[in-house]
Amino acid sequence: MTNQLYYETMYILRPDIAEDEVTNHINKYNNLLEELGGTILDSQMRGKRRLAYQIAKHREGIYVQLSHQGDGQHIFKIEKAMRLSEDVIRYLTVKQEGPLPTPRSSSKGSNPSEKKEVENNDSTNNSEPKQNETNDKKTATSESPTPQVKDSQET
Repeated sequence: MTNQLYYETMYILRPDIAEDEVTNHINKYNNLLEELGGTILDSQMRGKRRLAYQIAKHREGIYVQLSHQGDGQHIFKIEKAMRLSEDVIRYLTVKQEGPLPTPRSSSKGSNPSEKKEVENNDSTNNSEPKQNETNDKKTATSESPTPQVKDSQET
């Protein structure tokens, strides 16, 4: 496969909007993108997740990922539509280079990639305790000189 340029737009919707409204927003931005001359490669609703920090008094948001191709002129217009919407609390478009993403189907295609995400999360979680263990070792070694100093003072 050859590497091609495409764009990935991630936007976060307010967590308190209804599920059918979320679908309306996704369809609205997908249709707008196509009207502006872009080609949708993949559009996924990633679900409600906790935000890293509070945005406009919201601690959660509904994440949507949109992969698309175009001449780059369409990005300004779609981002302007997102900026003007009260339901979009954040958006970011990133230029990607690589094999084009394949649209997820609701059948077999979505399961392997979901398993990969879980495995990636597990490997991330496994690496964190190792970091904590090294921190604990540092703490243990830093604590060991203190009792020796106390012992030398007592004798």
